[in-house]
Amino acid sequence: MFDTLDDSGAGKETLLERRRTYLRREQIEKITYQIKGLNRECFHFGSQSEGTTTPGLQSDIDFLYSNHTFNIMTIWEDWKAGLDNLLMLHDNTTPPQQYLLQDIQDYTPEPATSLTDDRCVRKDSGQILFSAERWKQHIEYETRHMGEATKNGPSVSVVPNWDIVQACHIRKPLPEIQHWIDRCRGKHWPPVQLLEAARIAPCFLVPAGHPDSDYKREEWRLSPNLIERMLIFSFNMTQIKCYIVLKLIKKSLFANIVGDAITSFHCKTIMFFTIERTHPSLWCEHNLMFVLLLCLHVLRRWLRLGRLPHYIIEGVNLFDGKLSKLLQKRLLVYIDSLIRNNLQDVLCIGIDNISCRLQACSMRHTVQAGYLRGVLLHNSIRLLLKFEYLERLNRLLTYIQHEQSSSHSTFEHTLKYVIRNCFENSTNAMSKTAALELIKHFYALQISVQSSYYLRLQNVLDSENIRRVQYSLNSDVASSRLKFASMLYCSGHLQAAARVLEDVEKRYHSKVKAVCGCRSIQGDRDLKVFADMLLGNTDNSELPFAFCVKFLRQESHCTPFILLFEMNRNITDEEVKQRTFTEKQWMDSADVDARPFLHYMQYLTYGGLGERDNKLHALRNLVSYMRDNIHSINLYHPETAVNLLGHCYEMEGDYERALNIYELSLSIRDTNNAANWHARRVLRLLSG
Repeated sequence: MFDTLDDSGAGKETLLERRRTYLRREQIEKITYQIKGLNRECFHFGSQSEGTTTPGLQSDIDFLYSNHTFNIMTIWEDWKAGLDNLLMLHDNTTPPQQYLLQDIQDYTPEPATSLTDDRCVRKDSGQILFSAERWKQHIEYETRHMGEATKNGPSVSVVPNWDIVQACHIRKPLPEIQHWIDRCRGKHWPPVQLLEAARIAPCFLVPAGHPDSDYKREEWRLSPNLIERMLIFSFNMTQIKCYIVLKLIKKSLFANIVGDAITSFHCKTIMFFTIERTHPSLWCEHNLMFVLLLCLHVLRRWLRLGRLPHYIIEGVNLFDGKLSKLLQKRLLVYIDSLIRNNLQDVLCIGIDNISCRLQACSMRHTVQAGYLRGVLLHNSIRLLLKFEYLERLNRLLTYIQHEQSSSHSTFEHTLKYVIRNCFENSTNAMSKTAALELIKHFYALQISVQSSYYLRLQNVLDSENIRRVQYSLNSDVASSRLKFASMLYCSGHLQAAARVLEDVEKRYHSKVKAVCGCRSIQGDRDLKVFADMLLGNTDNSELPFAFCVKFLRQESHCTPFILLFEMNRNITDEEVKQRTFTEKQWMDSADVDARPFLHYMQYLTYGGLGERDNKLHALRNLVSYMRDNIHSINLYHPETAVNLLGHCYEMEGDYERALNIYELSLSIRDTNNAANWHARRVLRLLSG
């Protein structure tokens, strides 16, 4: 089983890759909020950031952020002027782990007496409470322009496959946490250093009430997420894999009896109790199935008692509202059977082909093949994680650029502020790495905007301006170099542009994957896509990703003329209203896939140099690329790529074919498509 999990994407390297990726994503998200002027903490919790998942488990992305405008008071002395002060209330009638939040006035440490905030309700006693349910309704209303929200427990999310929780930070020590620390003293696990870190780790209040409470719509649940993450991070690989097998059993075997009533958090809690009560020497590789059996014994004991305690917060029954008494009895009967049969049902787990892998383990050649599959799978997951990271980075860059370009101050001044702000808010090695990555992109944009300004004034780009471009050329395989080539072309440096394009073509091998910050393509994150990228690719020196090439309006003088139409792609105001929230962030700029743009730029540049054969060769390459369906997984802006092809035929004087191409573009997307302008122009040319 230990080796099978390696082959299934749960090896140590993959685990560490997941953790690194999601911890860096946390920093990118945090810096983005700071650039927007929002003082927030944000965290990726759950399976993805823990590394405790496999492809077959299809784990969601768990994201929590807390707004620092809320000041959570444990005592009256915690009050701070000018903040949204909320006092934690807990009495004998409030369930364990649950709190009510009393609204306290902003400019005097006294309770609010009137309902001036839609997020508040009045309790029977007259106290004004900050309601958890009203808070979620407020979030849903505030994000309505971004799409339909999905509610799941404390989460309100408009992003598919994301659980997004807006929580409140608690910085003061809490008796519940201190009580747990005292209880754990002197035990072999958790270690002393972890308990010391837990003492100062912040907790969160998330908008979720107890299912049996009279005030379940108003209550907030205390969540020690950071402490739980520290506990998981202290696991060795046997403990990690035991936890993953528990989740596989939950999803494939328990689900047949109790549906989704047993959750990953139940599995996590069982792991905590089992590790605390088991000698560390037992948690070794060859004992994996034995310690799994111990975990099931622990679950069986809790089912017999009818309660599963929270590991950290005393008095909580995690079965409440999740697992009815009837389902507890059914699950108990099954677990008795599972233990009696020596876990034979594990051989029936279909997720990640666990059953096939286990049953083939006696065949040596299959084990070897399985190992190779494991290595390939690990590398495929590594590429997928990088792809998803770069995609998220691109989406955030697109969002920030849209926000800044819409501001009243000069765009270049705003960019300088953003670059400075990125670095000043970096406090550790991880945040510095994330900040430098963002800075590289903004610095490249700043240079491009400056160059566009010089060219607008009909100044020649000097060597200093061109030299500065080199600092951002390694952001990906192609996009930054293609923008550089466009800058050179627009400034009349055609020979230099041709050399840059030749360099891009050498780098842009067949295994390069496109990354877009605007759109997704169904199947673009299938592991097979990334496995195919690895097969036959011997060059691992450069990550095989190419961003879409983006030109903002502030870069228009560094942009080929035909792409200016993409910045004004709508014919009517009605088309603008049809745009989704995401489309509104990028449709006023020109976005084009890197590969088609490479061939288009070659066509323009060789045409300018009078190299007819090279020019026609570039056109044939563009036609070939557009015709081959194998490239559809990398075409995020097909209508724009088709428009570039149409313009090539237009420049060739073949207006009939150009019109047909533009009509093909309109069949892909009939609104918010610059082909509407191009088709009209060609029709005028055809009619004389």
